[in-house]
Amino acid sequence: MEKEKLPECPVEITLTLISSKWKLLIIRDLLRFGTMRFGELTKSIEHVSKKVLTENLRSMEEDGLLNRTVYPVVPPKVEYSLTAKGKSLQLVIDALFLWGEKYKNNEI
Repeated sequence: MEKEKLPECPVEITLTLISSKWKLLIIRDLLRFGTMRFGELTKSIEHVSKKVLTENLRSMEEDGLLNRTVYPVVPPKVEYSLTAKGKSLQLVIDALFLWGEKYKNNEI
């Protein structure tokens, strides 16, 4: 997303960049497993269609959250990995995990 089009509120900026559950799950899996191929992401993220996964990966690449590496082989090989910006979301994912655990265990 272009910086001049970003909202004023930092919370809104973050939500704009990771606005879908799919993006959060992509980030979660890339943080956990490192570099992954499209098929691996499809298997690790239940119920996501290939079309929706592709759209989210493209959006995240445009926003500088992940790298897409294409290898010149047949059949084509494409790998996805988080950039430094993407990796910096570790604290956000950790906070969501902890809150979800507490909610699940009726601790809040």
